Amino acid sequence: MMPPSDTEAKSSPQADPVDNRRYYDEFSSSYERHRHHGYHAFIDDLETETVRRYLTPSMHILEAGCGTGLVLSRLRPHAARAVGVDLSRGMLTKARARNLDVVEGSVTALPFADASFDLVCSFKVLAHVKDIELAMREMARVLRPGGYMCAEFYNEHSLRYLIKRLKSPTPTSSEFHDEAVYTRYDTLPRIRGYLPPSMTVDGVYGIRVVTPLPLFHRLPFVAPVLQSVERLAAAAPLFRHLGGFMLVVAKKATSP
Repeated sequence: MMPPSDTEAKSSPQADPVDNRRYYDEFSSSYERHRHHGYHAFIDDLETETVRRYLTPSMHILEAGCGTGLVLSRLRPHAARAVGVDLSRGMLTKARARNLDVVEGSVTALPFADASFDLVCSFKVLAHVKDIELAMREMARVLRPGGYMCAEFYNEHSLRYLIKRLKSPTPTSSEFHDEAVYTRYDTLPRIRGYLPPSMTVDGVYGIRVVTPLPLFHRLPFVAPVLQSVERLAAAAPLFRHLGGFMLVVAKKATSP
């Protein structure tokens, strides 16, 4: 078998992926168990800090695949309106408990009118969407001219990808593990190819560039240093393309 070309995304070896809605409904009961401190909280903070580079207080923003609202709740104080959409009712129940403005829906069929938002963001979701080009078109459709799309992908050229390929699957609930759903790993050239013609890449940021394992963020003397290095590496030209999560910011044309 020939190795995949740079236009062929690498996906999880799972033969029969679980339906995303079923997976995340099951996952919702334990999703936040370790997400309020350490590694996961830091990653959420780093994603929020990156989006805020493009955010102004007058903007209306959408998070596509908002989950339980951990990132949306961080962004809400910095926007005029913050809305979330997710396909999992279990996740949305927890988001609503935070008094967030959220609706049920899919990133491939967003339940919003054209040009409704100034900024659309999505984290740890698009890697699990098979029809990625449709998702990109939908996110661009609901953007106003001149608006920004902050789209996070799993990066094939990263330490995280290598570790994921070597380690055993991690349980996410009593029924599933983290390789039970469809998962795709991308490169920047592929991501550029997913974007509709109205969108052009404005910035690239690396999330989790140097962290080998999440447990390092629990070590008292190591964690602060590691987090400082991660913040520097996120936008550094030599390192930003190596993040386990690649956050690509694209801008919508102001005219057709």
